[in-house]
Amino acid sequence: MDRDPCPWRVVDDCGGAFALGTIGGTLFHSIKGFRHAPSGQYRRLIGSLNAVKLRAPRVGSSFSTWGCIFSLIDCSFVYVRNKEDPWNSILSGAATGAILQARLGPGAMIFSAIAGGFILAIMEGSTILISRYSQMFISQPAMEGY
Repeated sequence: MDRDPCPWRVVDDCGGAFALGTIGGTLFHSIKGFRHAPSGQYRRLIGSLNAVKLRAPRVGSSFSTWGCIFSLIDCSFVYVRNKEDPWNSILSGAATGAILQARLGPGAMIFSAIAGGFILAIMEGSTILISRYSQMFISQPAMEGY
């Protein structure tokens, strides 16, 4: 799969992360707001809508922040290393985790960098395994004329 060139990739990833976070936040907070509202279907519906209205945009902006920082670092690694490989994503995940925890001190930065790198390594590794595994099942065209 070809991706957009780097200046446009950042915008695409920021918007995609915001949309993903907002949709996920809407689902999560609608259920949570419904459960924690006073009894009665109308009150629960209003509680659900209020929870979504207050909290879903915050989840979306948090996801967008992560997506923007990740994409900026990923594009920087592509530019510096002159190649696009899984290591860029893994290192970008680690650096993003560290940057987002900078206010909490070096211990939190190190832990978050390790967690971010590990999560991205799992994602990249599973993508590679799935693509290799799926290539085994794609039928090769038969040689004609023999």
